Amino acid sequence: MRPNHEVVSQEEWLKARTALLSLEKEETKLRDKVRAERLTLPWVKVDKSYTFDTPTGKKSLADLFDGRSQLMIYHFMFGPDWEAGCPGCSFVADHIDGMLPHLNHHDVTFICVSRAPLDKIEVYKKRMGWKFPWYSSYGSDFNFDYHVSFTKEALARGKVNYNYRETASEDAHDELPGMSAFSRDEDGNVYHTYSEYARGGEEILSTLMVLDRAPKGRNETGTLSFVKRHDEYEDGPKAHCS
Repeated sequence: MRPNHEVVSQEEWLKARTALLSLEKEETKLRDKVRAERLTLPWVKVDKSYTFDTPTGKKSLADLFDGRSQLMIYHFMFGPDWEAGCPGCSFVADHIDGMLPHLNHHDVTFICVSRAPLDKIEVYKKRMGWKFPWYSSYGSDFNFDYHVSFTKEALARGKVNYNYRETASEDAHDELPGMSAFSRDEDGNVYHTYSEYARGGEEILSTLMVLDRAPKGRNETGTLSFVKRHDEYEDGPKAHCS
């Protein structure tokens, strides 16, 4: 790769790198501040009943904690009439399996939830070779209540509520991504503690963090424009099933 940047001496490079380090330290301090503020957010008790389809039968939201006190749900874009999951959400999912033992040991259950029927989810999950828990909210209001799914009527009105603001329908879809956090107390009460949408969850994507430090960066024409399902790259791993 021929360099298209200025080529300088080691001394000049070190001066520029040290200047960038100061900015990186500012970013780290701001990130720590955001984390601290996030932990001070008030909670909302979840009084509504939701039912999810799982490989072992129907479960409530409280059941999904799997005996732990904290639950993280990634809202995976996979609509009831879709034939495959969203490529961007699939990119996210490629990062999940390796972190599950660490999260579980830290009293956190991490799962994915989609509106696609469970049989479609299971077929696609097998194709992609994933092991993480992934359940269906088909037939419930869960996705709509947490602002990651939108009815045709809502889209037809011209605006939907996504990422804590009104979003024009032409910029939205029937399914959009997000991640929500819940807590369960000793009495079985469930609380909604946090949700983030759009690019809010980029920090969990280690691939992007590596690319941000590579010579060409993300090298994208739009957000995640370079991403395909991992079995669709010409030099990628083959699908586990057709």
